Formats: sequence, structure tokens, C-alpha cells
Amino acid sequence: MKRAIHCLVSGHVQGVFFRASTSERAQELGVSGWARNLPDGRVEVLAAGENDALEAFRGWLDHGPSAARVDRIEDAEADPGDAPAGFEIR
Repeated sequence: MKRAIHCLVSGHVQGVFFRASTSERAQELGVSGWARNLPDGRVEVLAAGENDALEAFRGWLDHGPSAARVDRIEDAEADPGDAPAGFEIR
């Protein structure tokens, strides 16, 4: 079953290849969507995929790449139709 999540990732997540690493992990798991930096220092992520892949992706977001420090993630269910094909860095 395909579903989607919208996440706001807080911490030291900009300038540490968070978006690029997120894109790589999403592609490895077959997750589509996008990631973008926000002016307040957070990274916003929309991800869609099969439940198991999406759960693995969400678990990866809890720590991100090695240079990142994730302090908090606010997440909510989203519409899978809002995700583009593939994974974009915006």
C-alpha cells in the first residue's frame, strides 16, 4: 500500500549534505518525493512509497548523514499523489 509522509527535520541539518544523502537513501529504498531547506534552518521532506520502504526511510531520517545532528522531526501523513516520480532536491 502506497502512502506518504511530510516531515520537518530540526537540528544541524543544513550544510551537512542532508538533502543529498536523503535523496540517495530514498532512491535506494524506492521512495519518491523531495527535500528542501527552509529559511529557519530546518529541512522539509515529502516522501511516498510502500509502507515498509517508507518506515525504513523515516527511521533513517531520525539520524540522517554522519555530519548531521537531528534534534526533532515533526511528521504527518500526506497525500501520495503530491510526490513527484523519483526524488528531487529543491
